[in-house]
Amino acid sequence: MFQTWKLISQKNNLIILISIGFLFLVVLCLIVFSDDSCGISHMLILNEINTFENTLDPEFCENLLEKIDAFNETCEPQVKILDCS
Repeated sequence: MFQTWKLISQKNNLIILISIGFLFLVVLCLIVFSDDSCGISHMLILNEINTFENTLDPEFCENLLEKIDAFNETCEPQVKILDCS
């Protein structure tokens, strides 16, 4: 009888762990694929600023300025405007 309860308990623990893992993946996907996420947008803009500093491409800078302006209108903290000249 004890062996049966032990097997049922192990099965329930496995179901709970799978459920928690699935919930974690769903939340992670919502965060990553959310268009309204200021934090993710901020990180992407900072990454693009680093890319611009390496390339110094003026056309890339103009596109980046548009993204920074759009970000600064909707999100905090404000990103410093770059000098493309």
